[in-house]
Amino acid sequence: MAASPLPPPDPRFVLRGTQSAVHALHFFGGAEGQGQPLLLSGSLSGLVHIWSLQTRRAVATLDGHRGQCVTWLHSLPQGHQLLSQGRDLKLCLWDLAEGRNAVVDSMRLESMGFCRSTVLARGQGHWMLAMPGRGSDEVQILEMPSKTSVCTLKPEADAKPGMPMCLELWQAESSPRPLLLAGYEDGSVALWDVSERKVCSRVACHTEPVMGFDFDSQKARGVSGSAEKALAVWSLDEQQALQVCKTHELTNPGIADVKIRPDRKILATAGWDHRVRVFHWRTMKPLAVLSFHSATVHCVAFAANGLLAAGSGDQRISIWSLYPISSDSSTPLSGHVEDTEVGAHALA
Repeated sequence: MAASPLPPPDPRFVLRGTQSAVHALHFFGGAEGQGQPLLLSGSLSGLVHIWSLQTRRAVATLDGHRGQCVTWLHSLPQGHQLLSQGRDLKLCLWDLAEGRNAVVDSMRLESMGFCRSTVLARGQGHWMLAMPGRGSDEVQILEMPSKTSVCTLKPEADAKPGMPMCLELWQAESSPRPLLLAGYEDGSVALWDVSERKVCSRVACHTEPVMGFDFDSQKARGVSGSAEKALAVWSLDEQQALQVCKTHELTNPGIADVKIRPDRKILATAGWDHRVRVFHWRTMKPLAVLSFHSATVHCVAFAANGLLAAGSGDQRISIWSLYPISSDSSTPLSGHVEDTEVGAHALA
């Protein structure tokens, strides 16, 4: 008889002390040769905590959003700088070098929506920023740190996609032109050519608003989730046309966040049903269901070394080590049984 597959593990450890629901996560540093990364978390109470994964404690707390929920965190490629976005309609730029934790610049957002911003590195000390615009269906593009307006992307008159819900700036290896993927309130995903200020293509992925997506630029393939009981996998062809490849039915409705691991082997979803689901990225085979949390999982994030973090409404952050990253990209993933589910008490 074949041995029974192992159930998914418990978290490696759990971070406590945010004192409110966790809505944003981002790993900072920890690239090859740099040791353990730091983990940044954004909370409903407006605080950003910086966590050491060695001591498993917060080493600093940033308070720049006047008690309003922090919805997005992103570190800039040059220097120890952090961007944080909050429901106070403010985007803050933090200097974290040499133990500092000061806001060195900030911008006011024009939109009350839930859309998170996105950045694209544009050379030494410069980056492009896309954020929700003044009009409910608009996206504003800026050159940073000068805050120079590049353009405003507004859907064509006959398209009514509603508000942008999630954004991702990226650049194809074959072209220097910046592109923007946007998930909308009507469940569609659109590809914008920023230079031309036009939609290259749009595809209907969901019947509910797109709550989160991630895009694999090497495979020209993305995955998105919504309030529905399904993930949508879509691709981009050489003519920049988007098309849905497949949908994957879920046990329960509601996906708050989706992230593909940096090695593009697995992806994780944050579920309204309190669970983190892990899939094989190429095949979308379910690998594990992690059922540690006792409230909605709002966000997930992967570190460069493969660690997975999940943040929840239960005020806890779980840290997981699943399917170690292999230096041999041809190594297949050995997996747990499909849709195996265990609670935190299941393993000794």
